[in-house]
Amino acid sequence: MDEEQLRRGRVYGADHDSADPGPQPGHSYRELVAGPLDGLLLDVTGWPAQDLADGAALATEIGAYGFGGRACYAPRPGDARHWDWTGDTAG
Repeated sequence: MDEEQLRRGRVYGADHDSADPGPQPGHSYRELVAGPLDGLLLDVTGWPAQDLADGAALATEIGAYGFGGRACYAPRPGDARHWDWTGDTAG
């Protein structure tokens, strides 16, 4: 993902009323692809290598399980900058 794409993106978990919900300088991000969080950026700054390899189950109200549910994302093989949706879980 190039710098222009980063500047346009919205970061997962950013406050909806934030004046700048986009990426911040000096942070590392992964782009979420498909599923309920499609197009959002996930701030992975400081994550250990094992966590980056495992992916994440991210809280969201807009997934299959509603409030309390999670959307699961994993690194795309051969392109770790993009994390693909692998399904939803009840939490």
